[in-house]
Amino acid sequence: MGQQKEEEWTRWRGLLTEQSESGKGIAAFCRDRSLPVWQFYEWKKRLRQGSADQFVAIEVTGTEVPTGRGRLRGAPVEIRLRRNRSVMVEPGFDADHLRRLLSVLECEA
Repeated sequence: MGQQKEEEWTRWRGLLTEQSESGKGIAAFCRDRSLPVWQFYEWKKRLRQGSADQFVAIEVTGTEVPTGRGRLRGAPVEIRLRRNRSVMVEPGFDADHLRRLLSVLECEA
């Protein structure tokens, strides 16, 4: 991607984050910044699709050590999400449950 395109993507990522954190509705936010509302929604859609392509599924094997009570020992893993949110995943998590949870959290508007 060219530098100008990357700058445009970065600009719109920042605007979407700013709007989300401002507590203002999209129309009011766009009006304050003289942005066309349709363009805001178009970039929101574009960025959502672009970030979905960047998700990488991983599988971790061989790091858990069973303890005496059937629990797994090891450090939790932090998964960082958009909008400065994160999820801590303890050893022994249910992978299908985690996939569903991440799908919901990452698709929130």
